[in-house]
Amino acid sequence: MSSPRVLIYLLRRDLRVADNPILNNIAKITQQSEHPFTHFLPVYVFAAQQIEASGFLSSDSERSPFPEARSPAGGFWRCGTHRAKFLAESVWDVKQGLEKVESGLQIRVGMAGQIIKDMLDAYKQANTEVAGVWMTEEEGVEEKREERDVRRAADDAQIEFKLWIDEKYYVDDRDVPFQNPRQLPDVFTSYRKQVEPLREAPRRSLPVPKKLLPLPDTIPPQPGPFTIPETLEGIIACLQKPLEPNLGLSNPPKWPPKAQSAHPFHGGETTGYERIKDLITSGSMTTYKDTRNGMLGLDFSTKLSAWLALGCVTARQVHEYLVDFEEAKTSLGKGVHGYGKGENKGTAAVRFELLWRDYFRLATRKFGPRLFRIEGFKNDTSYSWKYPQKDKEIQHTVQRFLEGTTGNGFIDASMRELFLTGYTSNRLRQNVASFLAKHLGIDWRIGAEWYESLLCDYDLSSNWGNWQYVAGVGNDPRETRMFNPVKQVNFSIIVVNAVTDSLLVWANDYDPQGEYVKNWIEELRPLDDPQLLFQPWKMPEEKKKELGLVGNEWIEQPLKRIEFHVGRNRGRGGRGGGGGGGGPYRGRGRGNKFRGQGRKGDMDKANQMNGGD
Repeated sequence: MSSPRVLIYLLRRDLRVADNPILNNIAKITQQSEHPFTHFLPVYVFAAQQIEASGFLSSDSERSPFPEARSPAGGFWRCGTHRAKFLAESVWDVKQGLEKVESGLQIRVGMAGQIIKDMLDAYKQANTEVAGVWMTEEEGVEEKREERDVRRAADDAQIEFKLWIDEKYYVDDRDVPFQNPRQLPDVFTSYRKQVEPLREAPRRSLPVPKKLLPLPDTIPPQPGPFTIPETLEGIIACLQKPLEPNLGLSNPPKWPPKAQSAHPFHGGETTGYERIKDLITSGSMTTYKDTRNGMLGLDFSTKLSAWLALGCVTARQVHEYLVDFEEAKTSLGKGVHGYGKGENKGTAAVRFELLWRDYFRLATRKFGPRLFRIEGFKNDTSYSWKYPQKDKEIQHTVQRFLEGTTGNGFIDASMRELFLTGYTSNRLRQNVASFLAKHLGIDWRIGAEWYESLLCDYDLSSNWGNWQYVAGVGNDPRETRMFNPVKQVNFSIIVVNAVTDSLLVWANDYDPQGEYVKNWIEELRPLDDPQLLFQPWKMPEEKKKELGLVGNEWIEQPLKRIEFHVGRNRGRGGRGGGGGGGGPYRGRGRGNKFRGQGRKGDMDKANQMNGGD
């Protein structure tokens, strides 16, 4: 009998069994007469720099050796309750999936490099050979640091380290039309044209392995002072234990009676496939382009972003489901409009959005740490941002923004939905970001960090890249043309008015009766006038008395009085066409125009805000 040779596989955002290149490779190895490895050890680490680890302490008397996992600008927990739950479910689901193919998953908490080092040291002491450490590459400053730390641990132990290509995206890295990330165009449309036709771009997905190598007979335990629960419920409880229910808010939103979440989903590869199938059989993939600006309900958008972000499903798997539907290769979706009739505008739009995720990830690769800097990709220092750390009044403003009490019904409904459900729609994310960065002039990273904490579908590149675009510091050269000492003032006026118009014109277009606002703001449900739902500060005194809202700060002292009259094309003092999403909203291909746009203009073309779609 040969001596054991262990291969360690460190999972991160590749939480799936199907279409997994590493598992596919291991499955092929099992079919060989001579195996380079005898045992296979998949490991997932809840990274202490991103997820608060103190909930896993063995006892209340223990102290975590790691700093609290809080964001630098706002001091928020980096992984809030909703995202923690979805992540735990995804980890547990891949664990169960691995067990079905005669393997398993070891769950740990700490710093990935140290966890691997401790494992290698333990196996060395036990005279067990570790023949390799494999992991999938990720973009991001912390992610690259993790890769370096794991590589260093392997190198120090003289063990092979291999970093695999991340294949969860639409266009494979090996097919991207350039090798140097600096060659990525600063305009999405230019990149899209390089990889078209989109329907032919993805590689084929990989099958579920039938069998993997067994786990080692002995596995080093979780280092103290932490203990890993043996149930999903226990893991969720540990992740959520340190997080106070109000997440630091003085007056957190409360769930309104009969309000329903648009994102009641559970994490994991299994539920991801169920979601894709439901979208096809319901016809939602076919109608996607026409419905994606919705706000209420389950199927106005795909909501696949949470599964895509964690690698529970891959973009090319979604593409293959669409192809099967379009070409009637399976019975899934039979009888649904569009079945067997080729690509339609809905399925084409889904592919379009998948490519946007690719683009933002490549932008992260191109710009690196600038993703998180206030100056953005453009290194723009011309903005006079307001910082809550330096001003108590700004702190109060930020608190009201986070609590959904700004006095703007549309913004407040979105912020309350986000806090209560971990989700808010694509278009609402853009409007919220515009409100914070453009109307209030507050450090845009506050919003990006709050979204990071709360969103179930948080994706590093999409979230931070989109906040940069809306804040005006992204890498889109169409905005830099306006940045000169003579034209800067006029540019600011145009942008602010464009944002003002688009905020309320869009509310009027897509929530004309204020049903979305009513769903999440219980105090305004008795109102019938959409004007008052969007601008409650215009409420007559007698109405405020009737509803018990007299003296209510967010009603009587809105953070920003945005003048708009329902039924008109633009707000008071606006310039150019009404509400067309000019300025900070990133458009689809032809660039944003400040003059002569229709009411919707490029807003109909704007992409996902960290998912939502």
